[in-house]
Amino acid sequence: MNEILNAILTRRSVRSYKPDPVPQDALERILTAGQYAATGMNRQSPIILAVTNKAMRDKLSAMNAEIMGSSGDPFYGAPVVLVVLANKAAPTYVYDGSLVMGNLMLAAHAEGLASCWIHRAKEEFESEEGKAILKELGIEGDYEGIGHCILGYADGEPKPAAPRKPDYVHYIR
Repeated sequence: MNEILNAILTRRSVRSYKPDPVPQDALERILTAGQYAATGMNRQSPIILAVTNKAMRDKLSAMNAEIMGSSGDPFYGAPVVLVVLANKAAPTYVYDGSLVMGNLMLAAHAEGLASCWIHRAKEEFESEEGKAILKELGIEGDYEGIGHCILGYADGEPKPAAPRKPDYVHYIR
């Protein structure tokens, strides 16, 4: 089977991670895959915050948990968090950022790493604390958080794929 199709069919969201660091060269390849996601009219509206700093990772986790109304770690122990944000000036910004997220997860799988899309980035970066993080990084513009792509080594075997619903595809011939 084609290796891209195989990656699409075998990638799973993982919700338990080992604390082992992600190799920098693998992270760079994953980030490159994200940068090559299709975007509306090639506007490249998204940006990616590659968070490997444990203090910042833990801060984002706490912000995310508070929004969710939880005290747990919504990043499931993953050591790397890739936050995808997209510039709202582009009419396709949500779709652009979503394609980046898909590329990041598929590239992580191709690198032998686990991933999962974690929501609430929108609320995090609409908050004063989130806006302050962007300002501290020198990021200007009207960015909306699209999602967090958590990365790391799976702690356990991923679950098998759920069966696809029977009416997923409707042909018009």
